[in-house]
Amino acid sequence: MGQNNGTSKRSEKGLLTPDNCVVALIDHQPQMLFGTSNFDRQAIINSTVALGKAARVFDVPVVLTTVETKSFSGNLWPQIRSVFPGQQPIERSSMNSWDDKNFVAAIEKTGRKKIVLAGLWTETCVALPTVQAIHDGYEVYVVEDCCGDVSQLAHDNAMRRVVQAGAKPVTALSVTLEWQRDWANRDTYDAGNGPREDALWRIWYRRRICLHDGSRRSGYEVPRIRDPHGGTRTQIGLVEGRRPLPSEQQRFCY
Repeated sequence: MGQNNGTSKRSEKGLLTPDNCVVALIDHQPQMLFGTSNFDRQAIINSTVALGKAARVFDVPVVLTTVETKSFSGNLWPQIRSVFPGQQPIERSSMNSWDDKNFVAAIEKTGRKKIVLAGLWTETCVALPTVQAIHDGYEVYVVEDCCGDVSQLAHDNAMRRVVQAGAKPVTALSVTLEWQRDWANRDTYDAGNGPREDALWRIWYRRRICLHDGSRRSGYEVPRIRDPHGGTRTQIGLVEGRRPLPSEQQRFCY
């Protein structure tokens, strides 16, 4: 048996397992999200929450960190805090979390050499610690759908940089399935005797978004404001009460 909630041991052979990695969520804060324009902001929230919940299901250690919460960036998203209610994020002043001794110490404390890393913005808060962690002997897996930047160019350049440095680009879903590996592992898929909220099928069912007809919304919602085109929308993009504009139509249904 593995170390995690009685889950069966997964073979490694170059893959992520619940026993060999740590998740690092960097600067998922309101002002950082406000400046993100290359991905749908609600989708970034949904993917990050789903990754956090999956890490909780598989008992993968998670390091949370924030930058300048009082002077600029605001507190960690409440959606993330609700997944880890007893965990205090590591507060930093440095843009590069690898320059912060408390962050590095938290990673080192896990004893794991694979880091599943995501954050805002990609070109700084993701790229800089990724390059330096690889330099220090870690393997880094950048969860691209939990990242974002001020422009598509900035994000794409950052992803090229980290891949050239040796990082592996992944998604929240691909990481979750790599941890799961076998549908016969019902203790995680169905959550066994744990809360239904921790069943993988429920996490990813709630992660889906269909904006085409406004009939299905994310399970992770943000406050609504009046929309100039009619109806209402959340502060970061979901539309209700009208057909979305072509630029707003997105589907995450699988």
